Amino acid sequence: PALQALAQQPLVTPNVTLHRYGAQRSATAVLLPHHHDGSPLPVLLDPYGGPHAQRVVSTNQTFLTSQWFADQGFAVVVIDGRGTPGRGSQYERAVLHDLAMPVLDDQVDALRAAADEHPLDLTRVAIRGWSFGGYLAALAVLRRPDVFHAAIAGAPVTDWRLYDTHYTERYLGDPTVDAGPYAATSLLPLADELTRPLLLIHGLADDNVVAAHSLQLSSALMAAGRRHEFLPLAGVSHMTPQEVVAENNLLIQLEFLQAALRDVQPATVPSRA
Repeated sequence: PALQALAQQPLVTPNVTLHRYGAQRSATAVLLPHHHDGSPLPVLLDPYGGPHAQRVVSTNQTFLTSQWFADQGFAVVVIDGRGTPGRGSQYERAVLHDLAMPVLDDQVDALRAAADEHPLDLTRVAIRGWSFGGYLAALAVLRRPDVFHAAIAGAPVTDWRLYDTHYTERYLGDPTVDAGPYAATSLLPLADELTRPLLLIHGLADDNVVAAHSLQLSSALMAAGRRHEFLPLAGVSHMTPQEVVAENNLLIQLEFLQAALRDVQPATVPSRA
């Protein structure tokens, strides 16, 4: 007998186009609100950006959350830059000893190329991400506030020395031999460069990227006198499986983005960029 499908039907339908943008021809998805009139839209980058995970794939399920944000009035852009799988070993190995700048550079490059073909308002650009994507989101506003005007960093790695050695040593090497790549990719020394709105979200029961990551970044930001927001989620693990928490988490993120992009001020590039 045929199996009965009990899965609920999604409440959104992705309005997505797939492209190759930038010098690296990074796989890029652009999502717009349905029946959009063509006027420039505030932009939300919604990447993962790290090893082992592709976000730009030909499946509707991949883009449901991104489309929900698009339907709230954003142009959502998802980019798989160097380090992500699917393009061969050379593309993946481009992040050897540097999990930061090649990844961030490809996001900026592909975003600007996408703006040549889509109604993107580059004066209002936010970025959100979870896990490695959270690291990338925080990195983006710290290193490139000239491009990114607000960020939501969910369960972010903030210092790779605190993450699993089997993962970090594959990309950054053994810190007891050469700690340079770890120092160069840590967010903590960048805390005093924050000039943009940043929302940190972390489950306190996270056993993958432990909550100490966000706690220590928040502490560094406080020590530097940099205003930020921090939402700790009690009893929540890495991927917020609780339905009510997940729903309200998205609503809080939406409210933060709308407020942050309402009145954007100019920024300069930090000296390290």
